[in-house]
Amino acid sequence: MNSDAELADLARLCGVFDSFRDLDGVTRPTAPETQRALLRANGLDVGTASEVRDTLTCLCAEAKARIVPEDAVMDSGSPASLSCKGEVAWHVLREGSDDVLAEGTAQDRIDLPALPTGLHHLHARHGRSRAVCRVIVAPTRAPSLQDVAHVRTAWGAVAALYGLKSDRNGGLGDFEDLARLAEIFGPLGAGFVGLNPVHALGWAAQDVISPYSPSHRGFLNTNHIALDKVAGAVPSGPSSKDDFIDYAAHARHHRTALHAAYDHFQSNATASERASLKRFYETAGTALQDFARFECLSTEHGPDCRHWPDGVRTADRARALDLPDAAGFHIWLQWVADRQLEAAHARAQEGGLALGLYLDLAVGARLDGAEAWCASTAMAHGVSLGAPPDHLSPAGQNWQLAAYAPRALAEQDYAPLRQILRQAMRHCGLLRIDHALGLNRSYWIPEDGSPGGYIRQPFEALMAIIAIEAHRAGTLIVGEDLGLVPEGFRDTMAAKGFYGYTVLQYEKTAAGKFRDAKDLRPQSLACFATHDTPTVAGFWAGRDIDCWHKLGWIDANGRKRAQRQRDAEKADLLGVPTAEFAGRSATDLRDTVHRRLADAPTALAAVQLDDLLDVEDTQNLPGTVDEHPNWRRRSPVALEDLATQPGVAQIAETMAAAGRSGPPTRQS
Repeated sequence: MNSDAELADLARLCGVFDSFRDLDGVTRPTAPETQRALLRANGLDVGTASEVRDTLTCLCAEAKARIVPEDAVMDSGSPASLSCKGEVAWHVLREGSDDVLAEGTAQDRIDLPALPTGLHHLHARHGRSRAVCRVIVAPTRAPSLQDVAHVRTAWGAVAALYGLKSDRNGGLGDFEDLARLAEIFGPLGAGFVGLNPVHALGWAAQDVISPYSPSHRGFLNTNHIALDKVAGAVPSGPSSKDDFIDYAAHARHHRTALHAAYDHFQSNATASERASLKRFYETAGTALQDFARFECLSTEHGPDCRHWPDGVRTADRARALDLPDAAGFHIWLQWVADRQLEAAHARAQEGGLALGLYLDLAVGARLDGAEAWCASTAMAHGVSLGAPPDHLSPAGQNWQLAAYAPRALAEQDYAPLRQILRQAMRHCGLLRIDHALGLNRSYWIPEDGSPGGYIRQPFEALMAIIAIEAHRAGTLIVGEDLGLVPEGFRDTMAAKGFYGYTVLQYEKTAAGKFRDAKDLRPQSLACFATHDTPTVAGFWAGRDIDCWHKLGWIDANGRKRAQRQRDAEKADLLGVPTAEFAGRSATDLRDTVHRRLADAPTALAAVQLDDLLDVEDTQNLPGTVDEHPNWRRRSPVALEDLATQPGVAQIAETMAAAGRSGPPTRQS
């Protein structure tokens, strides 16, 4: 066998795809240099042909010698069987304890009784051989809308939290604004209010503003702490008059006020507040300590942990050092943010939103951030998450986000990911998982310049783990399933109770026409746009096409072709011949789109606050950094004036008329 064949065999054994089909249906083989880079990212020695041969031999021998599988997934409350080699003695230990749930001996097959939900460990013995199998016991389906909210359908509004304008915030939308937004939409018959990710961006990474480039997804962005709800902080007063957010100016005042509030807490906190902080600290455990340690080290050594001194390059090494005194401040910040988000969710539910908050889980965290540092032993090194060319981005995407290595993550009982999921579901009734395709396969882009390639993920195990955490939290799960979707992926997700993500802009038939609303997937959340695509008004005006031309992505002829196609799309959405839509307006399109969403059989429908306010600019233009005001645009209407906006009143009536909610509550 030649070296390339052995490399291909090793790659296949480790889940690296031989090839994939691109946007045009063309099969793209995975190059040997990509195979080598992805294997190296998983911690395997593949530098030379002999190392490839030795690694392949070793892994094959390990697989042959195993007497039980590494992972087994079974349904809660149902018995199951798993294969074993020869006669084994076995016992199952309950998750996190030494309690024996079941035990026995078996020949070739272990028959397990019904086990409680959780990730347990089966220990097996055959002669001198020992092995442990992770037994993941999960509900057959994630919670349904009926389970969580006791309704058949629901609608809600989604907004950019950072851009919310009010007469009290300091220039950046905060958790108090979020609570007030929810209290506006509750009486209108909405079932949820959604927002962009609110993950921690990193105390020292002051230039990072994208909510989809977090430092750690298991902790919160403290920039959203409402100062007027924290004793000892001095609110800055109104400073949200400009169209765009001045993040640097906000940070200067906000951080000074938070330090003052922390000093006030240390001197004046009540016994109840101190007890609450202590419970929060003890519950969060090592994960919170590591995160706080990272925040302290980042202020000393810079925001990129990849350039830190060897002694603190990873969390494992840094734990040998005492927790810095400044860590107390960052732990307190997370406690304050957590309490405010919890209060916003509670107020949303009390205000009539059946699901409360709809939160967003980013696909990954930055390569240089806290999550990659805290869980470095579970990470793939030398690669970044991304996507090949597809209809979302014809040039492909490199997100510069860290990837978990499947084998290393499993060896840690998926603990880093479970911590993130648990935190993300604490204060919401609905969680959207960005780029859920990554649960099945991930596209890794090597840092050495090699082409990207796909690697298989433990799909069944990951879905089971998400279902476990979702049931424990009582949270509905929406998987964003856009892009190059593997065959059968959506059916598998739906069978497990996950809701799909239906974006009207992409819902077209083979003939290129927009799909009729009645044909949309019932088990999904439907919306017109995402944060990366044109708003209704922007779609009508062709703002995205204008941007492409301005940036040189298309020439003048390409612009004309795109505009002609857009005219046809607008007419198609309006349901009129192209020649007859000239007298229509963006408002007509908005109302038509919202009626489609209301009338669709989808369980969930989401409308953008931007669309209700006829905003033309999208929140983010993929492929740009400074060429477009990404993540900087502020809402044109203050919260105090929102309820009186025509589009807001209209959506309540549209949804109620379609039977998606009760009639809006009249305010006195």
